[in-house]
Amino acid sequence: MTRIGVISDTHGLLRPEAVARLKGAEMIIHAGDIGSPDVIGALESLCPVHAIRGNVDRDSWAQAFPETLDVDIDGQHIYVIHNLKELDFDPAAAGYRVVISGHSHSPKTCRENGVLYLNPGSAGPRRFRLSVAVASLRLSANRVSAEIQTLTI
Repeated sequence: MTRIGVISDTHGLLRPEAVARLKGAEMIIHAGDIGSPDVIGALESLCPVHAIRGNVDRDSWAQAFPETLDVDIDGQHIYVIHNLKELDFDPAAAGYRVVISGHSHSPKTCRENGVLYLNPGSAGPRRFRLSVAVASLRLSANRVSAEIQTLTI
């Protein structure tokens, strides 16, 4: 089973609590609104990172990151998009098992038509009364599961 750390909406703030929760992951996926290239550098010190840019990632450094990403892990197809409302195709019909998004700052998991939708929430500055969180995604040939991990800050 492969363990993937999932983080989003850091907005330039990589909390030590988030780093502690991501340790031990074999890979990290950042679902956009990175805020600073330093965030990716720090995450890369833990393990390989796949990242996309979000709507606040407008500086020149952010152009190195795509707006969406296809990741294949252990035969499981994962689609990463910052704003789920911009998804313009049927992930199940396209063969995806997981869709990861960010943007809303609200952590959530649900399943629709055999696809796991995961939003890890925001790991950066607190917004409104929403929790600060990251997620853990576990993949095997036959199973996909996710867990939201609320950070105590």
